[in-house]
Amino acid sequence: MGEGRQHEELLAGLLDDPPRIAPKYFYDELGSRLFEAICCLPEYYLTRTEAEIFASHEGEIADAIGPGRLMIDLGAGDGKKAAGLFSALRPAGYLALDISADFLRAALAKLGLRHPRLPIAGAAIDFTRGLELPRDLFEPQAAPRLWFYPGSSIGNFHPGEARTFLGRIARQCAEAPGGGALLIGVDLVKGAAVLDAAYDDALGVTAAFNQNMLLHVNRLLGADFDVRDWRHMAFFNAEASRVEMHLEASRDVAVSLSGRARRFAAGARIHTECSYKWTPEKFGHLLNAAGFTRLRTWTDACGWFALVLAEV
Repeated sequence: MGEGRQHEELLAGLLDDPPRIAPKYFYDELGSRLFEAICCLPEYYLTRTEAEIFASHEGEIADAIGPGRLMIDLGAGDGKKAAGLFSALRPAGYLALDISADFLRAALAKLGLRHPRLPIAGAAIDFTRGLELPRDLFEPQAAPRLWFYPGSSIGNFHPGEARTFLGRIARQCAEAPGGGALLIGVDLVKGAAVLDAAYDDALGVTAAFNQNMLLHVNRLLGADFDVRDWRHMAFFNAEASRVEMHLEASRDVAVSLSGRARRFAAGARIHTECSYKWTPEKFGHLLNAAGFTRLRTWTDACGWFALVLAEV
């Protein structure tokens, strides 16, 4: 995403009513590292339950996918989740896509040292805007594709947007040489107490992650947010089946947004994230509506999280 488009998107969101910032702007270099720390927190069950599914069903998942695919990692981060499956899936190559260029570059350098025989490439793109893959990265582009989207990031999309996004992947699967498949993680509906704790941990790491977004916005937009004026808010909205994250003004503040001023009264909120929670049935319907017809689902022992292999 170009700087001009980022600038326009951020400014439009912050001048809207209610104001908002898209969750992809969490992930500057510090934000990416803070999210790594969140994944280690005792309250953040998502990473553990997804890992439990991989550990318990790795052989079944590998058999269902088959070897020799080009593994395309959406929102790759440090690439550790994908790398943990290399020995089981035996991919023909690994393509990491992430919005944070510096973090991605460092992660791929480490992966290349650990897996010298595997073709590895990466691209810093905003895949929420489109899925046009960089060309001529390496030869395994001709292999059947496995789109890999773990961690329940699909929950950050509103349901209509999720259908559109998944539809793009379904079309890519249908058009790819040798076909394609999607292996996706999805967080399931559960008690509000568990969800609230996962997004508002006792150590305050998620709060720092949320507040750091303002520092990222300051750099991208030439704004002057002071993080000390904003507190982290997170809660489960049962009616909408989503966790919401906001930044709430602790006092009346005026912020310069690229030369334009906006006043925020004490208690005003900037919406920074929605994380939708699904039932297996409703998520299956969503995948079907996007164009996937063959689905296979694995869950953890508690039924808190699911991995779905979807094919057209």
